Formats: sequence, C-alpha cells, structure tokens
Amino acid sequence: MRYLGLDLGTKTLGVAITDKNKILASMLKVIRFKEEDYESAVNEVLDIINEYDIEKIALGLPKNMNNSLGFASKRSLKFKELLESKTLVPIVLVDERLSTVVAENILLDANLSRNKRKKVIDGVSAQVILETFMKMEEKHE
Repeated sequence: MRYLGLDLGTKTLGVAITDKNKILASMLKVIRFKEEDYESAVNEVLDIINEYDIEKIALGLPKNMNNSLGFASKRSLKFKELLESKTLVPIVLVDERLSTVVAENILLDANLSRNKRKKVIDGVSAQVILETFMKMEEKHE
C-alpha cells in the first residue's frame, strides 16, 4: 500500500506517490484539466488509487502566511469533499505554505529551464507535500 500526495491548482493537479515501503516520495504526474473541472481530476485520482493500492492521501492546504484560509484553501476543501464522496481512502490536509518555493528551488538546483520547471512544478510541489505528510506519519508511529 502507498500514500498519494496532491497539489491542487485551478487547472492542474500535481500528483506524487510513495514506494510500496512508504520510504521515498516521487512525482508521478501532473493532471491537466479545464479550469475548475475538478470532477475530471477526481476521476483520474480514482484511477490512480485503484492502480497503485493507495492507503492514504495527503492533500495540500494552501494557508495564508498568517494561518488564515483564503480562496485557494476553500478550493482544496471542496476538492477534498468531492474526492471523499467517491472513495473511502482517508484524505489528510497538509499545510503547504512554501511548498511551491521549495519545489522551485529544487528545480532551480537541477538547472531546469523556466519552460521545463513550469511543466513539472505542481508535481514537485505534490512531492514536497507528500514528504511533509510522511514526516508527520513518522512522528505518530
């Protein structure tokens, strides 16, 4: 069984996954969809859940720096509700403040061009979210 990490945007969903032993997290893909067509994104996530035997999902919750919830947070909460209505896999919200900054730095360190970074940034952000979740799980064991 594996964990899945998700980073939701208005037109993309970054997806990361752990190995079977839940030691390593890596980017799986970036799902692209029409703006706010979260139903199609959820359907792709359901396929991934079934294909990879997903045990838990870590969904990024983009809080403001003052810890308040803004528009992007509400979008993630609605996505969580939609996904929960279609699967029994537990979905855990993970504070994703600065995950995109960390992902951008990883890609800059890898010396990727701006165009290549743009294509994978959401997937790498999902990986950062998943790694944060894995550290949280470690503390609870």
